[in-house]
Amino acid sequence: MQITGDDVKGVFAIMPTPAVPDAANPGLADTIDYDETRLAVEKLITDGVNAILTTGTFGEGASLLFEELEAFASTVVDASKGRVPIFVGATSLNTRDSIARARTLRNLGVNGLLLGRPMWSPCDDVDIVRYYKSVAEAVPELAIIIYDNPEAFKGKISPKVYSKLSDIPQIVAAKYPGLTGGFLADLEATDGKIRLLPVERDWYYAWRWAPDQVAACWSGSASCGPNAIVQLAKMIQSDDNAGALAISRELAAASKSFFPKGSFALFSQYNVQLEKIRINEAGYINAGPCRPPYISCPNDYAEGARQSGRLLAELHRKYAKKSD
Repeated sequence: MQITGDDVKGVFAIMPTPAVPDAANPGLADTIDYDETRLAVEKLITDGVNAILTTGTFGEGASLLFEELEAFASTVVDASKGRVPIFVGATSLNTRDSIARARTLRNLGVNGLLLGRPMWSPCDDVDIVRYYKSVAEAVPELAIIIYDNPEAFKGKISPKVYSKLSDIPQIVAAKYPGLTGGFLADLEATDGKIRLLPVERDWYYAWRWAPDQVAACWSGSASCGPNAIVQLAKMIQSDDNAGALAISRELAAASKSFFPKGSFALFSQYNVQLEKIRINEAGYINAGPCRPPYISCPNDYAEGARQSGRLLAELHRKYAKKSD
């Protein structure tokens, strides 16, 4: 299945990498809970998501051994049975390693990559474009979703760079960080060639700005139960303005306690921990414990994540009867 920008529609759910109970042990060679992985994929697809993304930040791509990444990706691909596109993270600290990961993932049957840029030192604009072009040329069969996270990758991709990246045909979308500070400029720079994916609670607003270009969202919240987000997608597709706005407000309210002191930078310091705490509290997927070194989390931050998980679980139940 060759993915193009026209295929980027609906809910692109991001799932965790389920971990066995003793995954926090740094001496453990294989921390993957394969049964829960298969169950999570089946649940998400059955409940109506349109694509699955894995092994980004809270998918713990940075704390998996290469052998674990390979085994996990194979399990996800097998469980999906070709029903939805699968994008797997191949971000690393250098171009050669990202290409090696991408080739392995291609051979396992993934449809595309969720790809951030090397972050040991910040890449300048020329090296950002060179990096994505090198990976795209090495695995031309795979679609690429750019992972644009200014905290993780030491800066946001500029409109100038987005314009150059839009000339790489394999790049079909970007996991976008937020609507403040440049969304419209980036949208113009991509000229419809790269689909900018807002987070689900921002999707309605981005769609209202550019209904022909913003046809999908990314959602980590989907791993707490995707029914409300799938219903949001249906409302957007049917041009139900009032219904989409109402669900968007509910999703925003459910996420309010998730960000410690309202700070994305502070959240980013505990991103893995907070996401897994929230998912485990919601109970839709058993994400298991965090892998080292990302283990600790202040109690009040953790409680905010648990509260968010409970609220998202409530929304999942509320919209269950409304999902086809």
